[in-house]
Amino acid sequence: MNKQNIKILLVDDEPDILEIVGYNLSNEGYQIITAHNGLQAVKKAKKELPHLIIMDVMMPEMDGIEACETIRKNPDLKNTIITFLTARGEDYSQVAGFDAGADDFITKPIKPKVLTSKVKALLRRFKEDQKSNKVKIGHLVIDRDAYKIILKGKEIVLPRKEFELLSLLTSKPGKVFKREEILDKVWGNEVVVGGRTIDVHIRKLREKIGNNCFKTVKGVGYKFEE
Repeated sequence: MNKQNIKILLVDDEPDILEIVGYNLSNEGYQIITAHNGLQAVKKAKKELPHLIIMDVMMPEMDGIEACETIRKNPDLKNTIITFLTARGEDYSQVAGFDAGADDFITKPIKPKVLTSKVKALLRRFKEDQKSNKVKIGHLVIDRDAYKIILKGKEIVLPRKEFELLSLLTSKPGKVFKREEILDKVWGNEVVVGGRTIDVHIRKLREKIGNNCFKTVKGVGYKFEE
């Protein structure tokens, strides 16, 4: 996909951040849309259907967490990547963000070259001409093209990272995927995530798919069992 066709929605209540980040990403050739709070973000996301949303956490009227939760409820935006651009590095903030459906965190301030590298890493998953890829495991159907799953006849919408983690684990049922391999294949080498990231996403999948399907191999990683 050409950069000129990729839409990025920047959301921050600080005009300087919007200007600096927007300027650097515009120079890379991306289409940039801006919003100053969560309410504007929800409206513009619905209208523009961006590929990527970079959003601050602490904002007036509606914060980033609530905006993320609202956006994730829109089926038209289920494949949109959401990352938080924030100066807050507390575990609670990250866990709350992932629970809301975020894909990643970027800590500010961040150097322009590092930012563009992060954005490229987040957008790598958008590839053209993907072959049809539908997998059925027991009562679970995974449609990798449509980014949706059907469990016992009921469709369940997952945030992108949860879907990609599920897709990886179910690609080889019974195989133990090491934590390093999961981080590399789901998040990529260029994306820095916290140590609890995998655990948070596994917990959410257990809540939605079933606790018995996901096995923890202490000190090693995770596996999926039918």
